[in-house]
Amino acid sequence: MSKGLVVTLAIIGVIVVFVFGFFMWGTGIYDKAVSSQEKVNNEWNDVQAAYQRRADLVPNLVATVKGAAENEKEILTQVTQARAGIVGAKTPEDLEIAGRKINTAINLAFEAYPQIRSTENFQDLQAQLEGTENRINVARQRFNAAVADYNTYVRGYFKKMALNMFGGGEDFSVRKGFEASQEAQNAPKVAF
Repeated sequence: MSKGLVVTLAIIGVIVVFVFGFFMWGTGIYDKAVSSQEKVNNEWNDVQAAYQRRADLVPNLVATVKGAAENEKEILTQVTQARAGIVGAKTPEDLEIAGRKINTAINLAFEAYPQIRSTENFQDLQAQLEGTENRINVARQRFNAAVADYNTYVRGYFKKMALNMFGGGEDFSVRKGFEASQEAQNAPKVAF
C-alpha cells in the first residue's frame, strides 16, 4: 500500500470514528432527556393519583364517621329520655316502665353498636386525612425534584446544543414545578 492511501484511509477512519462518536454522544443526550422528561410526567401522574385517592377516600370516611356518630346520638338520646322518665316518675308503675325503657335502650345500644366509638372514629378520620395530605405532599416534592433534575439536564450548554442538533430542542423546554396558590400562603383558620 502506498503512503497516500494509508493516510487517506486513516483520515477517513478518524472522520468515521468522530462522526460515530458524535452521533452516539448526541443520541445518548437525547435519550437521557427523554428519560428525564418521562420521569417528570410520571411524578406528576403520581400527584394526580394522590389527589384522586383523596377525592375517593375523604367523602367515604366522612360519611362513615357521620353515620356512626348519628347512630350513637340516637342511642344516647334514647337512654337520656329513659332516664328522664325515671326522674319524672310519680308512681311505682311509672318507675317500672321507665326502668324497662332504660334496659331496652341499653340492650339495643349493645346489640346495635356495642361501644360508643365516635371519638375513635373522628380520630381515625383525622389520621386518614393527615396521611392523605402527607402522601400528596410527598408526591409534590418528588415531582419538584424530578423537574429540577430534568431542567438542570436540558439547560446544560452542550446538552441543549446537542438536543437542538438532533431536532428535539423544542420538545425539551424547561418545566415548571408545583407551585402553591396565593391563598395557600396564609395559614388556614380553624373554626368550630
